[in-house]
Amino acid sequence: MIIPFDKIPKESRVWIYQSNRKFSEKEITEITNKLKKFLENWTAHGSDLFCSFTIKYNRFIVIALNEKSNKATGCSIDSCVHFIQELERQYSVDLLDKMNVAFKQGEFISYKSLIEFKKLVKSNSVSKNTIVFNNLVTDVLDFNTNWEVPAYKSWHSRFFL
Repeated sequence: MIIPFDKIPKESRVWIYQSNRKFSEKEITEITNKLKKFLENWTAHGSDLFCSFTIKYNRFIVIALNEKSNKATGCSIDSCVHFIQELERQYSVDLLDKMNVAFKQGEFISYKSLIEFKKLVKSNSVSKNTIVFNNLVTDVLDFNTNWEVPAYKSWHSRFFL
């Protein structure tokens, strides 16, 4: 069962899938419809999962799951990963590669490999105050407060030592 993202409990678990490129408006519409269809049928051992999603900056797919009623199981998580892999194939994007960093440069979002990001740090092209996307957040509250943060407040801080 899909719940509006702003209504899902703050302790709901989140998964963030970061795209290596911005989606077009047409792709956003298609992906939104595919997400709705997948999540309406998402279950754990035959029980409905109370979940939600949002797409941020036409680049980040965020799925939330209220585990108070039913917890995600290995099979339900696998089905979600398979769904995301299918989106990767259909739209020729990377959504599961965790070895990349997304960060703001003015109004734009840059996407770089960790190696490239480290080089930008060394050349002072990004600073500890650069807004980064901390995709390691674990729940909706964490997402709302610690997802878009200065680099020094996230795991990215280790690159500024």
